[in-house]
Amino acid sequence: MVFFSKKQKANQVIIKTAEDIEAMRPACRLAAQTLEEAAKLVKPGVDTLSIDEFVHAYTLDHGAVPAPLNYRGYPKSCCISVNEVVCHGIPSRTKILRDGDIVNIDITSILNGFHGDVSATFYVGTPSAKAVDLVETTRRCLELGIAQVRPGAHLGDIGAEIQAFAEGRGFSVVRDFVGHGIGRGFHEPPTVEHYGTRNTKLRLEEGMVFTIEPMINAGGFLLRVLSDGWTAVTLDDKWSAQFEHTIVVTKDGCEVLTKFSAPLANSQTPEGFSF
Repeated sequence: MVFFSKKQKANQVIIKTAEDIEAMRPACRLAAQTLEEAAKLVKPGVDTLSIDEFVHAYTLDHGAVPAPLNYRGYPKSCCISVNEVVCHGIPSRTKILRDGDIVNIDITSILNGFHGDVSATFYVGTPSAKAVDLVETTRRCLELGIAQVRPGAHLGDIGAEIQAFAEGRGFSVVRDFVGHGIGRGFHEPPTVEHYGTRNTKLRLEEGMVFTIEPMINAGGFLLRVLSDGWTAVTLDDKWSAQFEHTIVVTKDGCEVLTKFSAPLANSQTPEGFSF
């Protein structure tokens, strides 16, 4: 979840112990499980508040707390961002999903004092070829970013790989919102930018835990925040997609703590799509 702006000051990175990482696993597993279940609700005619109400109830039923609710005044239990909304879309009874839309659902669970953070973009009904191109490019950006994570690599390697791929396919990378460290805190250092230069920024080491969550736009990367103080939309009203996982740096590479147990409903790579 991207409540963390790149302008926020980054302090000392918290290196997680083996015990910390084991304690984080249930929160990350629950966040992924909640998103797997919420994905099944993505259909034309469904309002986004209904999905949020499901996320809220499911989280509480499993002994956890939805981290976004009342965080810095945010009013709902998850963020649901449709089409041109880049992030922080507030679920609403009047926001109805329509055939052909794309929608990102961003979920963070707090369980036993630790956070797990994950998101994915879904197809509502039958997507257009342009929507598929944007969403699948964004999915691939996350995969490529994760592939850079290993001890001795740099944070800049992640951003450079994502930027090169996205821009090479004619898309842009959002600058104003970033990934972030996570653990007992919802948003911790370091800042994880999804653009940049190789061999720059912080050197990665075992025990670092952070999110990678590229937001990729069909048009330009500039955005504006609506009068509700939360909803960020593309400045040119073109569509945006996002995928996110919580990652831990391991001795030999990395592990996706929010890995899904099965392909997400309404968010599978369409057969025949290739880069």
